[in-house]
Parts: sequence; C-alpha cells; structure tokens
Amino acid sequence: MHLDGARIFNASAALGRSVVELTRKFDSVMFCLSKGLGAPVGSMLVGSKEFFEEARLVRKMLGGGMRQAGVLAAAGLIALEEGPKHLPIDHENARFLAHGLSEIPGIKIDPAKIVTNILFFNVTDSGLTSFDISKRLAAQNVFANGVTPQMMRMVTHRDVDRAGCERALQALREVLQVPGKSAVA
Repeated sequence: MHLDGARIFNASAALGRSVVELTRKFDSVMFCLSKGLGAPVGSMLVGSKEFFEEARLVRKMLGGGMRQAGVLAAAGLIALEEGPKHLPIDHENARFLAHGLSEIPGIKIDPAKIVTNILFFNVTDSGLTSFDISKRLAAQNVFANGVTPQMMRMVTHRDVDRAGCERALQALREVLQVPGKSAVA
C-alpha cells in the first residue's frame, strides 16, 4: 500500500507522533521537501529496494529525472534536518491567523479546528467572492487562494512569520473595509 504523504511532516508535528510511526504500515511513501520543510523543490519516494528499482525504471520510461541535481539534493538534506523543527511555529501562526480572521466581520472560521498550517474560511457574508478578495489581497502582496466563490485558503510556512500574519489580517480588513485594530501579540 502506498501513502501519498506530501505533508506527512505537518501531520507528525500536529499529532505529536513520529513520521516513522505514521508511515509504518505502508509499503511505500512519497513526501514533499518543499511543503513546509523549506526546500526550494523536490519530493522523496521511500520504499523497498525492489519497489525503488521499479519506480526508477518507470520514471526513466516516462522521461523524468534531473541531471546535476546536487545543489537541490543538498537543499533537500537541510530541509529534512531542519524543516521539521519549524513546523510547530507554522501551526501556531495558522491558529493566530485563524483567531484574527474570526474577528473580521464577513468571515467565518472556527479557530479550534485549525491543527496544521492550512486554513479554509468562508467569505460569503463579506459581499465579495473569494476570487475578488484574492485579487485585492495579491495587490497588497498577500497571497490567499479562492477555492470556491465562498471559500478561501491560506497557508503558513517558514517564510510567513507572526508579523506576516498580522500584515495579512490588516490587508484583509482593508480589502473588506473593516476598521483596523491594534496588532495582537
């Protein structure tokens, strides 16, 4: 059985269980080095020697692969060694962001449901679609995706610190024309 565990390290940090424990029952696992761990690109595939040999053959048949990937491999090693330490901070920042979002009129989110670094929130009562809000936020260098006309998605990661969360909240207040309030520490 294969686990597409792109964000398995986030799950590990949120659950307080090791990646080894979470993946033990799977024959193979894929995880992303850039989602949360901080590498510029890359994913890893882990499994038995036989599985890996077959995967390598299929990759070559499909034209996949890179040459001179040492610099990226080095970034991947650093991401594996250092990235997991930062994930709890990303999760704390997501909860901070969710709490701030819950105080903005027109936005619906339950901060208690945020356990990792991804937030989904409803903007139906704002009078704008999520796509309109996304465009207006992007003009202020705040990136949030409209998932449906009513739902938006934000993600915290190692490049989004607490001050960045505060800037995102202020930009959203401006987009929705909600009077600002002093930053919460």
